[in-house]
Parts: sequence; structure tokens; C-alpha cells
Amino acid sequence: MASLITVSPTTSAPTPSPGCAPPSPSPRRSVLEEEEERGVAHIVEHLAFSATKKYTNHDIIKFLESIGAEFGACQNALTSSDETIYELLVPVDKPDLLSQAISVLAEFSSEVRVSAEDLEKERGAVLEEYRGGRNAAGRMQDAHWVLMFEGSKYAERLPIGLEKVIRTVTPETVRRFYRKWYHLQNMAVVAVGDFSDTQSVVELIRSHFGQKVSLSGLPPVIPDFPVPSHEEPRFSCFVESEAAGSAVMISCKIPVDEMRTVKDYRDSLAEAMFHCALNQRFFKISRRKDPPYFACSSAADALVRPVKAYIMTSSCREKGTIEALESMLMEVARVRLHGFSEREISIVRALMMSEIESAYLERDQMQSTSLRDEYLQHFFRKEPVVGIEYEAQLQKTLLPHISPAEVSKFAVNFCTTCSCVIKIVEPRACATIEDLKASVLKVNALEEENKISPWDDEHVPEEIVIDKPNPGSIVQHSDFPSIGVTELLLSNGMRICYKCTDFLDDQVIFTGFAYGGLSELSEDEYISCSMGSTISGEIGVYGYKPSVLMDMLAGKRAEVGTKVGAYMRTFSGDCSPTDLETALQLVYLLFTTNVEPRDEEVKIVMQMAEEAIRAQERDPYTVFANRVREVNYGNSYFFRPIRISDLRKVDPIRACKYFNDCFKDPSTFTVVIVGNFDPSVSLPLILQYLGGIPRPAELVLQFNRDDLKGLPFKFPATIVREVVRSPMVEAQCSVQLAFPVVLKNMSMMEEIHYVGFLSKLLETKIMQVLRFKHGQIYSVNVSVFLGGNKPSRSGDVRGDTSVNFSCDPDIASKLVDIALEEIMYLQNHGPSDEDVSTILEIEQRAHENGLQENYYWLDRILRSYQSRAYFGDVSASFEIQDEGRTKVRKALTPSTIQLALQRILPFPCKMQYTAVILMPQLSRLKLLKSLLQFRSNGFSRDAKILAGAAGAVVLAVSLWRYSRSTLNS
Repeated sequence: MASLITVSPTTSAPTPSPGCAPPSPSPRRSVLEEEEERGVAHIVEHLAFSATKKYTNHDIIKFLESIGAEFGACQNALTSSDETIYELLVPVDKPDLLSQAISVLAEFSSEVRVSAEDLEKERGAVLEEYRGGRNAAGRMQDAHWVLMFEGSKYAERLPIGLEKVIRTVTPETVRRFYRKWYHLQNMAVVAVGDFSDTQSVVELIRSHFGQKVSLSGLPPVIPDFPVPSHEEPRFSCFVESEAAGSAVMISCKIPVDEMRTVKDYRDSLAEAMFHCALNQRFFKISRRKDPPYFACSSAADALVRPVKAYIMTSSCREKGTIEALESMLMEVARVRLHGFSEREISIVRALMMSEIESAYLERDQMQSTSLRDEYLQHFFRKEPVVGIEYEAQLQKTLLPHISPAEVSKFAVNFCTTCSCVIKIVEPRACATIEDLKASVLKVNALEEENKISPWDDEHVPEEIVIDKPNPGSIVQHSDFPSIGVTELLLSNGMRICYKCTDFLDDQVIFTGFAYGGLSELSEDEYISCSMGSTISGEIGVYGYKPSVLMDMLAGKRAEVGTKVGAYMRTFSGDCSPTDLETALQLVYLLFTTNVEPRDEEVKIVMQMAEEAIRAQERDPYTVFANRVREVNYGNSYFFRPIRISDLRKVDPIRACKYFNDCFKDPSTFTVVIVGNFDPSVSLPLILQYLGGIPRPAELVLQFNRDDLKGLPFKFPATIVREVVRSPMVEAQCSVQLAFPVVLKNMSMMEEIHYVGFLSKLLETKIMQVLRFKHGQIYSVNVSVFLGGNKPSRSGDVRGDTSVNFSCDPDIASKLVDIALEEIMYLQNHGPSDEDVSTILEIEQRAHENGLQENYYWLDRILRSYQSRAYFGDVSASFEIQDEGRTKVRKALTPSTIQLALQRILPFPCKMQYTAVILMPQLSRLKLLKSLLQFRSNGFSRDAKILAGAAGAVVLAVSLWRYSRSTLNS
């Protein structure tokens, strides 16, 4: 059991409401910053977790982790233009822990320590967060924000601030901002959780916060910051060489609506229906022949306190931004002229009704975060908290009476005279501002002359499965009460395993898997067959075009997807219990439909794939990830990225045939179903739609798991330290430090759990040393990859453990060495008792939470079938895995972890590892200079790359001089 406690500093006192305690913690808005303070609100947020009056040296983080509240996931904060929020997710099974957590938030309200030492420690982490946001997506977002809010203070007060301020701001300036704006009168505490007595929680909050005093007298008056409107649209052609593709953004600003009355709520429903109906059209357009864009969406968002924006975004082919822009403008103009049809609105109405029904059914199982968000909106924007029961009743009453005309009127908010900002993003400049203006004038003229035709919709069949299959029968029935599952073997050979739960009343999830995948293919076949899922998905794997199926499923909560991997083929679904029949019908169609490639769909897929590949080739991080795979796993075709030249070799007919074969033979599949599953209702449906899948006369893709062809990969036997240089607009640096992992077959069940504990230990300790001690990173991730191994039940398992972080390029090599030293220390001396206690607590809390989730049980049962311990008894396999976890937890001590670090990783770790670092490409002058200054502790491969590049630079400079002299002559 856990609770979520949130402290929200803002600009006004909250209205009392159930579950929202009296005014409490710390306020800061980046829009309140003076020029020399830009970024200080965010810095204060970091300092709060670093040191307060009671806690020092990140002891807050250590304490919270010791009770299972993992840093990042369970203890975090955010700063926006208008508010700051601190949140803690803590267990409530021990009353003292809740009290201590509330005391931490109380410290944030008025007792954050801002010393010179504290500030210096956090500068590096904040700078790294700043640097991480200066990638292509961050630059595009920031530029659009500035353009949208031009003329207001919001345009100049992005929460991350200015690099110069982050580097040079003094403790006095930070302290002054904190004392000025952190006032108890502007704060609220929201506590949501499994509380046996809510009043006692309120008393805890009062006792901890009642002792606190604001650092200055009366709070200053918080000014409003208006955003000026403009009739003339603003235009921007943004060239971003690292962009993931070409894109169009249309934003129109309108005043924020208040939510006070039932009419206000009805208007908000109609507005949501407008965006939903428009998005349905956009999807259908994107699936037409020669579409103007690959994807397009519409939404409304309250970006800052006084303003919300209607936003349309699309991704399109290179040199296709003008066509995409005109199509987007044309569609909203079509709605203004002709409106939505009754059929379109009935589909949207069904979708929204389905969503609110699901929320109502699960009202007693709602996540704490959802309830928290309702109270936050009540505090920040005075939105009423009415409860799901009343809201569901209200929606069911109002939705049937909202007319197409009422929905369509919201299209006026997308007029180009409505404070409109139009921006295109291109990797290379193609369109101009004049082109954008011409497109706006063109569409406006067509609308004024009423020359835009009404929407022409597709025919939608009434039934998903027209001819119902004959039901199969149960050949074998087995119950496994120890884990609460039932297993059935159907007459067509398909194995079904189901577990009934009551975690969520409106959820049933399932996954079916069969052994044998892409690893069985030759290199010649691999490229075509690996595209099979993509091409088939575009055509429609259930016998209907995706745009038609979308309308057929309106009002139903049923989704089914497929995946073809190296060693397995899988299908997975998520549905409401009332829509289980629909989900199973989709599975039936998956197995009984033959996907046949059509030229227009294949053309769209290839265009999208080509654009994606070009975008990846521009993206420094993709270049880096590709090189990491090549270094760690070799140059196998399976790990190589697909190039445009590879696309030319794709045979769509072969691709679709392979996909059809992957989901043809039901006897090869095991299906696990978990959720609110009533066997008396559901079993007849399973027998009809899963048992009714015909078994082919001959075996199709039937493999023995122990005989599958393994992927060719091998971790380097020696140390590899390499720098990957990539052109960048702004300097970025990413690091991956990796070690080979070998798990012995005889002790596999225990070793797999040791690997999990070791990963969490390494992540915690490297975070402590690189961020909390040296202050040079923002976050670190330690992950384990074992997915290259075939699912055989014999032999050792090989893989790798990788440490990933980003940092200042100038100190990357140094931080790699520090991380290596920390791992070496743990191998030689082991962790502390406190370290062991912390990772045990974090794992235990995650385990306890998982036991209350359907997806956790689905994963556990699947792993039991796929485990080496499985020989026909899923319960025995499950229990062996559980015993392995229990055995490792009981044995976990500093000495056993030390031995595991020596046994599972290379010992010493400096003996065998790879360290690959992404760096900005050097200028010619820096390139030559780096060669002269290169020292022996540098990265060996980089020396060779630099030396070769230097020769090329000398040649290029010579040729450049020659060409200049020739031109001059």
C-alpha cells in the first residue's frame, strides 16, 4: 500500500475540499524570475532534495530510498511557468514513514538550505538537465514557445532558464528568490492513498506544517502576465538539421475557460468531441493514396495560466510541408463550412461513453495520481472536484444531446485570425515564409467562395466477423490452485491459460506466443520479412483497412497488436470484459485473413520508412546507438540498422506471406489471459473464436524451442574505448559503459535475480558518486540485456550490463573512469549494510505493487511458460522462480553481493568492458589541435579516427585553397 503526497506552491490560496489539506508548501513560478534569476526557480527545486535545515548531503533521497521510495519514480518535482510541484510516493503500512515523508515536504516549504557548497554541487546536475533539453526536439519546442508568447513575459521565462545564470548565479540571489516567493499562504498539500483515517493524515500535515514560518513577512502581490492577442498570423520556417523529419505546427491562442457550471462542463465535452472527430478525419486522410502527411493530430492545452491553445501538428515527407499545411487548414475550413456528420459524432459519442464507463467501473481502483491531479487542478484553476460517480452520470446525461452543430462550432478557434502561429520544421530549407502566407490565403479564399466540398466518408461494415466459426472443444483441463490459474488445451492445439483477478473491473489482457522468429531466416530473407509486420499493419491484418476498423471499433474498448521478434511471434490484447468477444474476433481474423500487398499501401509504408531512416541518419543519438550495438554485438545483419539501400531490396509479397505464416497455425501458440474474467461467460467465446481457428493441413512455422537458431553476437574479449563523433547543432554527450554478463545454467534461477539486484545497486551507487558527490550528471540508468539468447533450456546465458548517462563532453572520459572505480570498489569491498537494505526495500515495494496489477501477473505467467524450468507444469515453473527470488533475498548481504559482482561481471571490471562516448564533431582547427594534445589515456580508437580525419582535413583545406585561388584568378 502506498500514498502520494504532493506539495504545490502557486499564486493563490486553495479552496478547502475533501482530501486537500490546509495551505502548505513552497511556491515558485519561472515567470516571476528577474533577468538575473532566469532558471533560479528550477535550481531551488533541485536544492530542496539536496539539503534543508534537518537534512544534508542528499540525506532526504537516501531516507526515502531506504523506505522503498525510489529516486525519480517515487520522489520528484517539476517547475513550470506558473507553478512548482513536489511529490513523494511512500508506503503507508508503517505510520511513522508517512509522518517522516510529510516532514520532508514541510522542510521544503521554508527550510531549504542554500549554501555556496550546496549550489556548486547542484550546478552540474542542472546544467546537464539544461544540456539534455538542447537537442533537436528541445530547440524546436523552445522556438515555438517563444514565437507563441511573443510580447509577453512567458516568452522569456522558460523554466530551465539561461545557461549563463545556471553557471554563475550566486547563493544570495537564489536565497533571495526562495525567501521572496516561498510563502505558506500560496501552498497546498494534497495527500491521496489507502488511509484508514483521513483526519489523522490532516492532523499530521497540520502538526508538521503548523510549526513552519515563511521566511519573509506578507507575501508579495503576484502579478498577472497577460499574453497579447494578434489578428495577423505569425509564421516561422525552422531549419533543424537533426530533426526527426519534416513537421507542421498550427497553434491558435484563446483565453482559458473557467469550469464552474454544468454548461461549462457541457462545453468542455463538446470541445473534446471536436478534437476527437477531427483526429478521426486526420487518421483517415493519412491512410489515403499519396497522403499529405504521415500522421496528424489536434488537441487543446492550457499552456499558461491566462491562455490555452488549440494545436494541430503533423509529420510529413521532406519537401511536403506546404501540402501538409494546406490539408490541415482545409480540413478545419471544411468543418466550419459543412460541420461534422451525425455519423461522425455518433462514433465520437460512443468512444467517450466507453471511456467514462470504464472509469466508473474502476472508480474504487483509481490510481492515486489520477485523484491527485484532480485536486491539483482544483487548487491551481479552481476546477470543481465532483467525483467519478457524478461525472459519469453527467456525461451519460449530456453526451446524447450534444449535436454535430454544437461540436463543429469549435472549428472557429482554428481560424488564422485567432492569434495563430504557423510553423514548419525541415531538416533542409525548402519552404519560405511567403509560401506559408500563400497557403493561408489560398485556403481562406476557397472557404470564402464556398469551394470546399463536404466530407466523404467510407462505408463501414456492421459486423467484424460475418460468418461465425464453429466452436472448438477442450481436450485437456488442468487447474493450478497455488498460483490461481487454469490451463486448457483446445482441439486445434492452442493452449489457453487464464487467471481471474479483481484488480481492475474493466480490464482483461492477454498475450499469445509461439516459438520461432526472424532468427530462422537467412540474411537474404531477413530484410523483406522484418518489414512484414509494418507493411501488413498498414494494409490491415484483420481483413479491414485500419481507417475502417477504427470506426467499426468505436465505443468498444478492444485492442490487439502483433510483434515478430528474433525467437518468438506474439499477439497481445487489452479490452473491457464486455468487449472480450470483439478482441477475440480480432485474433480469429488475424489467423484466418491473408494479407495481400497493394501498391498504394506499400508505397506509403516505404515512404514512411525512408523518411524514418533519413531522420535516424541525421540524429546523433541514433548514430551513437547503432555504433554501440556494433561494438557490443558485432556486425551481424540482425543488429545492423536498415539502410535506404536495404529498402530497395524489400519484396512486399514475400514480406506479407511471411507475416501470414507467422499467425497461421494455432497449435504453435500458448495464450495467457489475465483480468476480470468470468469463465462462464468467456469460455464459450474462447472456444468459438480461438478454438474455431482452423488448424492447417500441414505444419506452419512449428519449432522446438531447444533447436532454434541463435543470433550471432559476441561481446569484445578486450577493452574497447571509443568516441563516436557526430555533427551537432549544440554539444551533446552520451556515455555507455558496458560489461559482459554470463549466467551459469546450473544456478540460473538464482543468478537472474542477482542480476536485478546488482543493476539497482550499481544504479544507486553510481548516481550517488556522479551526481550527489561530483554533481556532474542529471541521471543514470543501469540496464541488463539478455535478449540475444535463444530460449533453449540448456547452456549458459550471455548478455551485458550497461551504465548509461549524459554529461559535459569535456569530462566524459573522466566520469567513465570514476564509474569504473566505483564498480571496482564494490567488487573489492562490497556495499554497506545500508545499501543492501535499500535495494531490498525498493525491490520489495515494487514486488508488492506488482502483485496488485494484471500486467505483472501476465508477465510472470508468460515467463513461467518460457522459463528453463518449464517442462509442462506452469505452476512448478512459477514456484521455482519464486523460490529463486526468496532464496536470493534471504542470502543478500554485503559479502554475497560482492561475490556476485565478481562472479557475474568481469573481475576486476577494468579487465573487460566497452566504453562508447557520443561527442560533437570537431571543427578542423580543434581536430588538428586535439591530435597535438592527445594523451595516452585517451580513447584508442578515436586516435585512429582522428588521425585519418586529420589527413582528410589537410587534403580538404588544400583543395579549398586551390579552388579559391582558381576562382580569384
